[in-house]
Amino acid sequence: MRLTSSSPSAAFDRVTNWAARALILIALKLPYETRVRWFGRLVSKVVAPIAGFKKRISHNLRLVMPELTEAAIQSVYRGVTDNMGRTLIETYCHDDLVQVCSDYCLSGAGWLAIQAERRVGKPVVFVSGHIGNYSAVRIVLQANGYSTGAVYRPFNNRNFDAHYRIALDKFGPTFPRGAKGTARMVRHLKAGGHVALAADQHFSSGATLEFFGRSVKSATSAAKLALKYNALLVPVYGIRRPDGVHFDVIIEPPVPIGTPEAMTQALNDSLEAMIRKHPDQWLWTHKRWK
Repeated sequence: MRLTSSSPSAAFDRVTNWAARALILIALKLPYETRVRWFGRLVSKVVAPIAGFKKRISHNLRLVMPELTEAAIQSVYRGVTDNMGRTLIETYCHDDLVQVCSDYCLSGAGWLAIQAERRVGKPVVFVSGHIGNYSAVRIVLQANGYSTGAVYRPFNNRNFDAHYRIALDKFGPTFPRGAKGTARMVRHLKAGGHVALAADQHFSSGATLEFFGRSVKSATSAAKLALKYNALLVPVYGIRRPDGVHFDVIIEPPVPIGTPEAMTQALNDSLEAMIRKHPDQWLWTHKRWK
């Protein structure tokens, strides 16, 4: 049902958007590194407790990483919510983030593999998760000649989503989930472009696969795209460095061709391994296990 202007939910969305926008505008007046650190602390110390993130994060951690102590869980909670704030404000700082990533050189088995296929014009479906900041990955890929459009899920708060989308578009073409977004993404891929997807959320009609040793519903769309358009399926990550501002851009080897389910399980395994290395950078607020 479409919300009217008198709807309590619509009013709450407007107030939430005004508050968020005001904080973003204040942050943008600060020097870049100060801005990123301040917004990380703001979300971790103020927004996260109000939003009740601690309960969900703690529940998920105890579910799949029972070996963690309570002190370790608290440390991960602080890191996760801090990273959420940093990633959000970085989305509004395209030019600064480009400067931060300007001297990154790609290397490794995954980079060599996609470079080899580039000579024959083979497209690439890059897959990541909500870990670190995948906008850093897009910046580095585009600096190296890969026009990478991204699929994203619009915020439920349409007021906030309107200006967030404008900020996100600066990083390259964006395709909102849905029929129209999918059609635009396919045209981009057919025209020789590349796409990036985050494939780590619950997908009710997806395949039943494993993640951290437990059953999850996983979208197989990235693998199906790669198979249909003869594209490489490549896991990529933008992992935040200890300084909290710079990133390591990691391009893993392409997933071997197989069934959509087998290829998606390989993506789940890749992401799980990365999360285990950096548990404080993944968005544990998702309802991933249902």
